[in-house]
Amino acid sequence: MGSEKFQVDLHGVVDLLSNHLYSSPRVYLRELLQNAVDAITARRAGEPAAPGRIDVQVDERRISVSDSGIGLEPAQVTELLATIGRSSKRDEIGFARTEFLGQFGIGLLSAFMVAEEIEVVTRPAGGPTTLWIGTADGRYSLEETAPRDEVGTTVTLTARRGAEQWYKPATVIELIRLFGALLPLEIRVNGEQVTDGRAPWEASGTAAQRAELVGYAQDKLGFTPFDVIPLNIPAAGLTGVAFVLPFPANPAERATHRVYLKRMLLAEGVEGLLPDWAFFVRAVIDTSELRPTASREALFDDGNLEATREALGAQLRGWLVRLGSTDPQKLDRFLGIHQLGVKALALHDDEMLRLVYRWLRFETNHGRMTAAELHERHGEIRYVATIEEFRQLAAVAAAQQITVVNGGYTYDSELLERLPEVVPELTTSRFDPTELSTSFDSLDPATELALRPFIRLAQEALDAVGCEVVVRAFDPAGLPAIYLVDRSAQFAAELRSTKSKADALWSEVLGALDTHDDSRPQLVLNHRSPLVRRMVSLTDPELTRLAVEGLYGHALMLGYHPIGPADSALVNRSFLGLLDQAVPSQEDSR
Repeated sequence: MGSEKFQVDLHGVVDLLSNHLYSSPRVYLRELLQNAVDAITARRAGEPAAPGRIDVQVDERRISVSDSGIGLEPAQVTELLATIGRSSKRDEIGFARTEFLGQFGIGLLSAFMVAEEIEVVTRPAGGPTTLWIGTADGRYSLEETAPRDEVGTTVTLTARRGAEQWYKPATVIELIRLFGALLPLEIRVNGEQVTDGRAPWEASGTAAQRAELVGYAQDKLGFTPFDVIPLNIPAAGLTGVAFVLPFPANPAERATHRVYLKRMLLAEGVEGLLPDWAFFVRAVIDTSELRPTASREALFDDGNLEATREALGAQLRGWLVRLGSTDPQKLDRFLGIHQLGVKALALHDDEMLRLVYRWLRFETNHGRMTAAELHERHGEIRYVATIEEFRQLAAVAAAQQITVVNGGYTYDSELLERLPEVVPELTTSRFDPTELSTSFDSLDPATELALRPFIRLAQEALDAVGCEVVVRAFDPAGLPAIYLVDRSAQFAAELRSTKSKADALWSEVLGALDTHDDSRPQLVLNHRSPLVRRMVSLTDPELTRLAVEGLYGHALMLGYHPIGPADSALVNRSFLGLLDQAVPSQEDSR
């Protein structure tokens, strides 16, 4: 037969394949392997005992891939190779498309990304041997040739200029091992078998299997997994493993996974296989039912993939639940690695929050506890939103037998606020520092009457900084005073301070937000403190004022409260005044 033209612009098709469909020219070898595997699959459908063998011969300029598959009739060769895109396995070979990895016509044309010429020699059982030669300039020829020794097909590529690196034997072997390592076929390169066709999760024996899987993760993924989770979804024909990362992962980055389709590598970076909350694992799976995209480098996001994603998520949740019930120490180690990411995701994912709230530990003034433990022991979970607040209140609240959670760490207060939305039996609330004063013991009437002169003098000393002086009895006795400020009053004070410095427009806007809360912060003096008792008995009014001012400054610093100009001036006056009282002058010593 004479030369004929393809029915489309081949240069345009090759450009489309190389620049828009496939991520790299290296997929040419995957397409050749897929065609060979499909041909063998088609032959074995009628001849179950047919051989399954792929032989590759390669030098620096040519590569030949021979298979023991079904072969093609001359009419099928014309239909599949002369008409671009006409690649129906169902029509030409007579089997359901789901039995095959790819489409012969489009897959073979991908070889033009690295080849100047493609030669196909094919022979079906009981049929003639056909030779098809296609060139990169858009010409092809088709003719009957000398009989091929065996049933099957041989595809030979001749390198195009600049693509010679894809024909190096070492590169070809590496790509065959990458794409075809799990194929249950004998694959030889220049006579040497290069694959064993066994998935690492198919090893026999628990210890041997785990050791092989750990080694696989080290070699292929570059890390030693924290744990290995078996995956098995029969409805999707899916088997594989999920490797738990041994280092923190960013939940904002979409996790990618290694996916094989019918034992052929689909891609190393498939997204969307697992739920978004499963950011802490990397999966390696083989599936026979999920659909690939046109490039066969990703999975088609349809209902089947969604159902598979949910089923895989259930298996990962099961792993977490099992850890929580059988190995809580290991779960603690897992959360120690991935706690920040788990919290970040739980903040927006009800399912994740519902799953992990029993195990996430929060810092409290009575040690680290989970939300479930806090609920069981105290009913309502009380928390403060900043580390500073926690430092201010932790010791005093603990002495009053009040458990307070430190919500100042990243995401903690937001998670505690959200918990009742997903766990209705839980109650959480933000602890207001002024609530502490209600738990302090009041003084008996006689003591209060005796303290009135002292309180009046102390109040005069602190009126300049807008603080109210209160005397109560509380533990620990070693703490002479505590500074308490109502949160709404603090907001109102900060708002007024900002308003006084703003221009007219913003001053008016801020004024509209003013709650007009006139309650003042309190300096609560502890009557159980020996120091306070000695202060109360002082007879020198000036020394009493200096002592009260000194305690005020100490309480501010102990509680990590901000110190304004008025506070600074008062503390400075107290410090120098007390030094003056403590260090007599020369005139006093005479």
